[in-house]
Amino acid sequence: MSITHDDEEASRHSPKRKRSDSPNGIPQHDGAPDAALQYGYDEELPSELHSPAEHEEDGVAAKRQKLERPKRLNYKPYMTLRGHKRGVAAVKYSPDGRWIASCSADATIKIWDAATGALSRTLEGHLAGISTISWSPDSKVLASGSDDKIIRLWDIATGKPLPLPLIGHHNYVYSLAFSPKGNMIVSGSYDEAVFLWDVRTARPMRSLPAHSDPVSGVDFVRDGTLIASCSSDGLIRIWDTSTTQCLKTLVHEDNAAVTSVRFSPNGKYVLACTLDSCLRLWNYVDGRCIKTYQGHKNEKFSINAAFGTYTAESGEVPEADKEEQERWAFVVCGSEDGRAVLWDVSSKDVLQELKAHEGVVLGVEVGPNDTIITCGVDKTIRIWKRQPLPPDVSGVNEIKCAVPMVAPPPDDSSPANGTPAATQDEG
Repeated sequence: MSITHDDEEASRHSPKRKRSDSPNGIPQHDGAPDAALQYGYDEELPSELHSPAEHEEDGVAAKRQKLERPKRLNYKPYMTLRGHKRGVAAVKYSPDGRWIASCSADATIKIWDAATGALSRTLEGHLAGISTISWSPDSKVLASGSDDKIIRLWDIATGKPLPLPLIGHHNYVYSLAFSPKGNMIVSGSYDEAVFLWDVRTARPMRSLPAHSDPVSGVDFVRDGTLIASCSSDGLIRIWDTSTTQCLKTLVHEDNAAVTSVRFSPNGKYVLACTLDSCLRLWNYVDGRCIKTYQGHKNEKFSINAAFGTYTAESGEVPEADKEEQERWAFVVCGSEDGRAVLWDVSSKDVLQELKAHEGVVLGVEVGPNDTIITCGVDKTIRIWKRQPLPPDVSGVNEIKCAVPMVAPPPDDSSPANGTPAATQDEG
């Protein structure tokens, strides 16, 4: 693995947080790694967190040209999507890559064509701001969680909500995620609970008294056997999906409020954003923080992060090797000063700082074909595409947004002020 244990020690203003012990009645297993935790990734698959250059066998190295990992990346603003009337809390690519969904404090969800930036649909039905969205694995249904305490499921083909909303939380819904099979949804709320829902019946299967403060983030591991939750109580918890038993509790000595949590693509780690301007990568089986990424600002807002991969510059890769070329992993996170920062997972080097938005960058997502999308309190969504590095590049490459060139919007794509929905940014 490219990740080695180093010497690290183990869409709104964040809610009030406090130091606290584990809630009563939650079984804890904080000892040695056990079978239930190992099950989340027993079967080793090619990993996005694997750096072949560090572990290449002699035969493979002789077979193909060994390329040096790029020290910098060059993502450029490609398109800006406008239409929301208030800050945009989250953006998500559909699994099939066709659509981008965005949700906002204006209580709407917008579905955009990922290729053209055209607005396809506006989904309306929530009575308050929407903090979180998640796609079903088949890209046909979108789940949304709102300050109206309700989770709605939307049929993307019709733009209408499914007949039965998911009702059970007693306060704002902050985070949710579909299971890999699409038959379950996990949600976290200001009511301090984690709910596990049956999508077919729209009823809660289990309610977990997960935390002693609002639950700010939830996620499924890639095979659906584990759930991660985090809270402003400073704790990250790993749960067994089938038994809903708490298998592990992760807490850093600083006990900073945790605002989002995400499993790595290979299922071995969790990535957590905290309100001490740190992004931490945890080996949850060992209960150890193995990497800390710094350089962004995050002290007040719930900001999320994402994993991605990158390759050598396309001109450096022989045509015959392009299908099997080496890939390295990065993490990207928003910042309260308008930036989005990209770090190499293994070295923790800053690969690029994007001058992304005016004000807080709340959401980031890595998409297909070397794209990144960002959103923020400035009501906009920006799509970024990787470009070749200029020959004289030196230092961290800070991207400044170019003056946009207007692209023809669809008929229903203009907000109240008449601004076009999509603008093509000059490279």
